[in-house]
Amino acid sequence: MQAINALLQRRSAKILTDPGPDEGALELILESAVRAPDHGRLRPWRFIVIQGSGRNAFGTHLAEHLRRSNPSATQDALQRESQKASRAPLIIVVAAICNPTVKIPVIEQVLSAGAAAQNIMLAAFALGFNAMWKTGGAAYDDTVKKALGLEPKDAIVGFLYIGTDTSERTSLSRTSSRDWVQYWR
Repeated sequence: MQAINALLQRRSAKILTDPGPDEGALELILESAVRAPDHGRLRPWRFIVIQGSGRNAFGTHLAEHLRRSNPSATQDALQRESQKASRAPLIIVVAAICNPTVKIPVIEQVLSAGAAAQNIMLAAFALGFNAMWKTGGAAYDDTVKKALGLEPKDAIVGFLYIGTDTSERTSLSRTSSRDWVQYWR
């Protein structure tokens, strides 16, 4: 797929199923991620790959976060939260390992991780898969971060769910970029 086609045709998926990327496709997707812009060559990104039975364990962490943040959550709500980890055959958690002691502002380190996440989504699409980018309260929770091997100072920029898109392809609304552009002076 031509890069411009991936940029112009990509859309977030609604329903993702097996198959997910195999080992070779996953390697290409992750290699694409590390090509993201990176001011100061800090390489602040971390990619935590969750697949197979790891999704069940991750789902438990999502449900536990909901229990901590909403003690009145029903058992049904906790079950639904746990099942979010099964939205796709593969989850890549994209995080920024934030270093406030360097001259590059933390916001730029987080933006670099965001650019890496976008590269992941575009690479998955170019390889015939699709993705959805989710966050929610768990992305900001120190206990979830710790379970994923991160520190409280680090930023989870997204839980990227990747698989085969089985949702009905609808045409994207063709809004013009002109709606969001202004020329200065």
